[in-house]
This record gives sequence, structure tokens and C-alpha cells, in this order.
Amino acid sequence: MTILDGKKLSQKIRVEVKKEVEELKKEGIIPGLAVILVGDDPASRVYVKMKKDACHDVGIYSVVHEFPETITEKELLSTIDMINENPNIHGLLIQLPLPKHIDTTKILERVSPDKDVDGFHPYNMGRLVEGLDTFAPCTPLGVMEFFKEYNIDLYGKDVCVVGASNIVGKPMWALLVNEMATVDICHIATKDLASHTKRADIVIVGVGKPNLITADMVKDGVIVIDIGINRLPDGKLVGDIDFENVSKKASYITPVPGGVGPMTIAMLLKNTLKAAKKYKEVK
Repeated sequence: MTILDGKKLSQKIRVEVKKEVEELKKEGIIPGLAVILVGDDPASRVYVKMKKDACHDVGIYSVVHEFPETITEKELLSTIDMINENPNIHGLLIQLPLPKHIDTTKILERVSPDKDVDGFHPYNMGRLVEGLDTFAPCTPLGVMEFFKEYNIDLYGKDVCVVGASNIVGKPMWALLVNEMATVDICHIATKDLASHTKRADIVIVGVGKPNLITADMVKDGVIVIDIGINRLPDGKLVGDIDFENVSKKASYITPVPGGVGPMTIAMLLKNTLKAAKKYKEVK
């Protein structure tokens, strides 16, 4: 059994991104990322700080626009328009979730597709499904980097994706299909989850439910990607998979923490670099 080490791989990617950022700076372009943070959600603040620190580490300029939870939708849209027009900012992400009085879809659609480094804009999602060059959401993109780094061939593989969110499950499906995998996508309405996971060569799960996938639900030699992250009452962080027992049957498996998590931020840096390079091409 091989542990898919997200910490190690993310550091490797950061080194590569830093080198390319330095090259862009020689040409007078400093990659820039803007983050919009609304409200005082503790988890969101932690994530935003991690993203800002990561940008600093690789030489990407970053700025955080913080707003109270009472901000109006109109004010938020106006801020997005301002950032869209700023030539010094190449990437823009909206930290989710947003307050209930804000239409999240409307906000995400206002972000320029050229600056959509989270890959959430319908334009970029459509290009992803068509197999065209685009910005893909960072978490699924990070999963694909594992397959590349560890030489895991997806061609003809049976993959079961558990979770059908717009942020993870659906783009994960598209990325896998583009690599000629056969993909089975499951969700809360799936009647017999085990019947799907048992026949899969690769199981990818991200729903936020501890121990959802147990050893009896996977076959020997399975490759397991655990995107879920849950905090137990004792404070321990775990994924959606019973790691202790499933790892005994797996050929490859991601840990939680230290698996997909670090890769998500690494892919954000890579997408921001990509946006800056695209700007350079059309400048």
C-alpha cells in the first residue's frame, strides 16, 4: 500500500510555481490574486489565511477584500466588477459559503471567466466538460495531479465518485471522463452505494461523513482518494473513509489530513499563475 502524500507533492508544485513566477516578474508581470471574504466564519478565515500565506511563499501578490455579513448583493457585485477591471489582478476567488441573502450563483457568474481561478464559472465548467483548456476547480485538479505524479493510468479504469457537488463531484467526473475512465457518480439518493464502490478500481469520496466507506465496500487493490474532512468530538480530523481498515485493502490511498487538502491550495497557485500567463499572451 502506497500513501499518496499531498504535503510532499504540493511542495514540489509550489517550487515549480515559484520558479515560473520569478520568470514572469522578469517580464514585468507580477501574478495577482484577490480574495473576497464575507462575514466572520472561522473556517473561512483560516482557509483565506492559508491561501494568502501560500501566495506569499511563491511570490504571488495577494489581497483580501473583507466585508461584513450585512453587505448587500449590489455592493458585492460592484466590488467584483472593480476587480475584474483591474489589470494587476489575474485571479479572483469568492470564499464560500456566502450569507443566505446573497445569491451565490449570481456572484460566481459575475467573476470574469479569465480570472476564475476557482473554476466555478459556468463558462469554464462547460469548457471542462467539452475537454477544452480552461480553469478547473482546484480540488478535483489536485486529485488529477496525484494520478499524474504516481503514474496511475486512468484509461479504461472503473471509477466511482461519491458526491455530486458542483465544486468537487461533477468536475471530478468531467476530468476523469476526459482521460477515458469509466465513471460512476453516486450521491445522497443512490440506493445501494456499496454495489457501486465494490466494483470500482478507484474510489473518490467527498461528502463530509466520517467512515462512510468501510473495508467491506471496496475490492482488494483499490485506489482510494479521500476528499472529505471532518472533525470528531475529540478534535481529531478524519476523512470520509475508514482509513485504518480500508488501507489494508488499498494499493494507493490518501491520508486525512495531508492528502488532498494541501493539493487544493497548490492548484489555486497553479491556476493563478496560468491566469497571469494568459494575460501576458493577450497583453
